[in-house]
Amino acid sequence: MSRTESTQSRSEAGQSSGTEVPRQHTTTPSEQESQGSISIAPQVVQKIVALATREMTGIHAMGGGGARAYGAVRERIPGSDTTQTPGVRVEVGRKQAAIDLEVTVEYGTSLVELTRAVRRNVITAVETLAGLEVTEVNIAVNDVHVPSEGTEQQEAPARAE
Repeated sequence: MSRTESTQSRSEAGQSSGTEVPRQHTTTPSEQESQGSISIAPQVVQKIVALATREMTGIHAMGGGGARAYGAVRERIPGSDTTQTPGVRVEVGRKQAAIDLEVTVEYGTSLVELTRAVRRNVITAVETLAGLEVTEVNIAVNDVHVPSEGTEQQEAPARAE
């Protein structure tokens, strides 16, 4: 069997020939143009990213301390803009998105494993839900949350005197 036939038979059998197959889209660009255009607001991508990040075990909070404090104050002001997601910055183009995250992690969590898992989860969520190719996910771990003894242990029941 020649090399070409071997490659074809492996491809037909579903085996990889060593080259990556480009991602398939459900609609072609000409179909999209004839049916209208879709634009996705950066706030939508921010929320998808924030939810995909928060659902990971080991993430304590999003954003740095100042951003979290500012966000908490902003949420209490009636009529304030709450579309900003602390710790998430995105750049959204027509077909691609670039993402920057700032997180605080729980003490005892492997930072390397957690950030890899967060990156995979965020990419999957954005590509699946928004249909955008994610070009990069930059993650800054700004702090490690160490539970204090008071929150870790339950308070002893009050004694009757």
